[in-house]
This record gives sequence, C-alpha cells and structure tokens, in this order.
Amino acid sequence: MSNRLLNRAGAVLAAAGCAFVFTACGSDGGDDSSSEDMTSSEESMQEETTEEMTPAGEFGAACSAVPADGEGSFTGMADDPVATAASNNPVLSTLVTAVTEADLVDTLNSAEDITVFAPTNDAFAKIPEADLQAVLADQETLTSILTYHVVPGQLAPDALAGEHTTLQGGTLNVEGSGEDFTVNGEAAVVCGNVQTANATVYIIDTVLMPA
Repeated sequence: MSNRLLNRAGAVLAAAGCAFVFTACGSDGGDDSSSEDMTSSEESMQEETTEEMTPAGEFGAACSAVPADGEGSFTGMADDPVATAASNNPVLSTLVTAVTEADLVDTLNSAEDITVFAPTNDAFAKIPEADLQAVLADQETLTSILTYHVVPGQLAPDALAGEHTTLQGGTLNVEGSGEDFTVNGEAAVVCGNVQTANATVYIIDTVLMPA
C-alpha cells in the first residue's frame, strides 16, 4: 500500500514536471514573438516622430492671419514671384512699401531660388516712427537692410538652421528645429515655409539689422 502511494505520487510529480517544461518552452517562444513585435512597433513610432518633426507645409501661429483664399492666400502666393506675392498679403504691407521704396521689386521677382525672411507689419511697428521714416527715405540704407533679409537657395525647414550669407553680404544665424526657429537670436519665425513662385518665405516678428 505504501509502495503504491509512493509510486502514484512519483507519477504525479513527473507529470507536473513535464507540464512545467512544456509551459516554459511555450512561454519562451511567445516572448520572442512579442519582443519582435515591440521592436517593430517602436521603430515605426520613431519613424513617425521623425516625419512629424519636419513640417511638410506652412507652420506657425501667425499663419492663421494669412487670407484663406484669393491672391494673398498660400495657394495664391505660390503662383507669383515673391515681391508680387507679398504685395497681395495684408500681413506684409509695410515690407512691400519698403521694397518699393528701395526699388527692389524687379530684383526680387527676377531672382531664382531665394529664401526671404519677411518682417510683419508689427515687426516694422517696433521701430520708432521717426526712425522708420528716415530709413524709408534713405534708399542705400533701406536696400542694405532689405537685402540682409534674403539668402540664396530655397531653404526647407530641415535645412534652415545654421549660418547663411545674405545678398547684402553679411551673415545671419538661424537656430531651432521642427517648427521653432529664431534668427540672430532675436527674430522668431511666426509663419514659415511659405512658397512663392521663386522663393521660400519665413515670416518673422522683428526687422533684422545688418552689423
């Protein structure tokens, strides 16, 4: 009787041991599959995050001030050379006045592949009125200031950061990434990656002054 009980107990323990071994093996196989799925998911998330960091279109809080349709809209501006495109955008009316006074309309419209840092009306309003009128009346100084806002090449957002030589001859420095950029540490890009027929425009909140 005692031997029979011992034999039966040993059989139960052996069966339990086999069940444990099979369960462990099955668990190992499932972990490998789960691990692969998690790795694949993480890689997909990283790719999506990288894509989201590089804007494909216009970006920035001030973009909402641009007309939704008509010649001054983003679609309308894309059809015209940069000075003409700016003239149709009410956000840039003071800049257009300055470009006209400096006799730069044809120069900008005929340029090929440029990037323009375009100050808003509010950016010009930061300059004391007497100083602004004096600059507008001095074509040489005005031309120097305006051409300092233009660099060769149409810079996409992912190529914007860095030091760039301007048409004026000086250099400006852009810092940032994604949708957050500053120029010379003082002017913020408030609406960026705006396309015109011959330029990429970054609308900024401060007028840049060459050294």
